[in-house]
Amino acid sequence: MEEVLLRKMQSIVGWSGHEGDGIFCPGGTISNLYSILVARYHFYPEVKTRGMGALPRLAIFTSEHSHYSVEKSAAVLGMGSENVVMVKCDDRRPTSSFLSVQGLVPFYVNATAGTTVYGAFDPLSDIADICHKYTLWMHVDAAWGGGLLMSDRHKMKLQGIERASSVTWNPHKMMGVPLQCSAILVKKRGLLQECNAFGAEYLFQTDKPYNMSYDTGDKSIQCGRHVDAFKFWLMWKAKGSEGFGSQVNKCLDNAEYLYDQLQRRTDFELVFQNKPEHSNVCFWYIPPSLRGQPPGPDRDKRLHQVAPQVKRRMMEKGSVLIGYQPFRAKVNFFRCVFSNPATQQEDIDFLLDEIVRLGKDL
Repeated sequence: MEEVLLRKMQSIVGWSGHEGDGIFCPGGTISNLYSILVARYHFYPEVKTRGMGALPRLAIFTSEHSHYSVEKSAAVLGMGSENVVMVKCDDRRPTSSFLSVQGLVPFYVNATAGTTVYGAFDPLSDIADICHKYTLWMHVDAAWGGGLLMSDRHKMKLQGIERASSVTWNPHKMMGVPLQCSAILVKKRGLLQECNAFGAEYLFQTDKPYNMSYDTGDKSIQCGRHVDAFKFWLMWKAKGSEGFGSQVNKCLDNAEYLYDQLQRRTDFELVFQNKPEHSNVCFWYIPPSLRGQPPGPDRDKRLHQVAPQVKRRMMEKGSVLIGYQPFRAKVNFFRCVFSNPATQQEDIDFLLDEIVRLGKDL
């Protein structure tokens, strides 16, 4: 069952039938860790037995909007978070090519398809060109954005993902599979096994009376694992690929509806004026006391306090709940993310009206 699902996901990514491998993992952070683990082994197989002391000082490249798990994985794998090079971005995506770093050897590039905060998509084809030119491992963290591959309307946002060396895809996000359900897909078949296998004889006997390719345990860095594939298989059987596609379309339609409503109102400000790429919509609520106040440190200081106070009142009342956060130079803003296709337009209208009711006296 796991093999069937992974093969299907690999074909949707765009890999041919004879290539591709994968395994289900306990979350996108571990899937991203696997990608660095196998990439390092691919270029430096001696690391498995001799350790990092036998390797040069390696560099990882990722955008400054990428998921924190890239830095965490570098730390866990003994490579050091300081050796993760953050590529500068404009509001949503990388703006510069990869720079040479003194004393470091680049080997791995992480591209993000659906950033956590803004839901932005890195230019995958351009990044693939760079990785091909310099023989670098290209990983696409599509934990959040991978679900868009199920939509004929939106899958073009991941154009170039088929050129990746590995892909993280979390069906427990946009596709709505119950936690946990995350897959690491690796283009080079057999690499997961070679990197992780230690052939414990009490588990992985080679003379069992069945096809040992179905025993995927030694691909994993764990021993026991949840059967995460089963619930995903059942849901896919029930919804079908078209059902998943419709679900994705509905969530992105909701995001566009919220964006349209925010554009029409004077009591809210959008973090970005362009339409959302994914189902993330980021905005500020501007209470009457701040309307008309010119931009500057004083306004920013007061605006920074608005979202936390509204959120506290949301929790106390229990009527609605969304998250907020600052990001880089931007003070606290609301980040509304749609992943439940049951959300209706009237729910979105209620959300905005409720924020006004809870924050109008701030």
